[in-house]
Amino acid sequence: MKLQPLRPAKGTGTARVVIIGAGMVGLSTAWHLQEKGVDVTVVERSGVAAGSSWGNAGWVSPGLCVPLSDPSVIKYGLKALLDPDSPLYIPMTPDPKLISFLLGFARRCTPGQWKKTMDQFVPVNRRAIEAYDYLESHGVEAKSHEAPIMAAFRRAEDAAGLEHEVKLILEAGLELEATEVDNATLRAELPIISGDVEKAIRLGGQRYINPGEYVDALAAAVRERGGNLVIGSNARALRHGPHGVTVEMMSGEPISGDAVVIATGAWLPELARECGVRTALRAGRGYSFSVAVTEESARPVPCPVYFPHERVACTPLGDRLRVGGTMEFAGTEEPLHEERVAAIVKSGRPLLSGVDWDDRQDVWVGGRPVTVDGLPLVGATKVPGVFANGGHGMWGITLGPLSGQLLAEQITTGNTPPELLPFNPTR
Repeated sequence: MKLQPLRPAKGTGTARVVIIGAGMVGLSTAWHLQEKGVDVTVVERSGVAAGSSWGNAGWVSPGLCVPLSDPSVIKYGLKALLDPDSPLYIPMTPDPKLISFLLGFARRCTPGQWKKTMDQFVPVNRRAIEAYDYLESHGVEAKSHEAPIMAAFRRAEDAAGLEHEVKLILEAGLELEATEVDNATLRAELPIISGDVEKAIRLGGQRYINPGEYVDALAAAVRERGGNLVIGSNARALRHGPHGVTVEMMSGEPISGDAVVIATGAWLPELARECGVRTALRAGRGYSFSVAVTEESARPVPCPVYFPHERVACTPLGDRLRVGGTMEFAGTEEPLHEERVAAIVKSGRPLLSGVDWDDRQDVWVGGRPVTVDGLPLVGATKVPGVFANGGHGMWGITLGPLSGQLLAEQITTGNTPPELLPFNPTR
């Protein structure tokens, strides 16, 4: 799709873009626009990485970046209605919009639709890690850590689902090194994994980050290059005028630019819907906390650990381990539900040893922006000069830097990179 390239308003010199949202996606977009000589202002309602960019697992895992519309989700959905400890949690309260969203999502949980969606992910998955390399070699003072993800199963037969998924991923043309690890090797490499675990599969070629620290470093890099971060005021509306596109604020002066990018995560529909972005999007809330690693022999934990059957993800953060899970379809603004934390603890106790489950810190909930068709919303809206970058679901950390790079290219040149065509936000 051909658009008009970004040009500064008459008499203003350098082109200016306002980015709404200071998470991984918004700040990556800002940074790459700066690479192309654009002045940027980032507007954020709360704080840098205050949404789903902070407490997530921090996995840069293109090998696992697959559609959520797996047919097995239907089974989990039925279980969620009966089991309060299910990793998929659907509140039993009347919500016609949520019911419509879930029915639309369920209709897409077929093998054929999964393959079609996976084919659209493959081109961006292949470039996800190189996008991190570019940031880290061009002045962003942060580091992604090369490490496999160890997928572990309490019962050996539970590995069948992941083994089937790996087969489908390889058939889609995405490289993924998946190697079964014998128990002796598993115990030697990861003594933190419980002796009850019967089988493990090493998924190579992945990375992980401390997401809060990484996004903070990205914000610092944007500031150091002259970017302006306006923190603590919510964008209320957009309007066009003599100064381009103006962002009206809930408090403070309006901010104008030659273009605006909406990168507000689970809040994206608040502004984007009026710009023709009609794909349904809901907050799929994830929970996390960190626990102390008490056994010296288990420190440091060398790589992320994933328990696919229980949907529990663990990431080393210094001497502690971040433990996360749950896909909770609740309101974006709802408070943290302690029972969801308790459900993760209950699932995790038999899987990990040498951690202090009572020493929980940084308990967090964040609303991952899940679209009904499982695809991100990246590109031009129907309103001139207004773009969207969001809807990455669970893959905002993996794909955020690349989607920012590709969108910056589209905004400044008027040419839509082929990788973005399936993610047209007005589809």
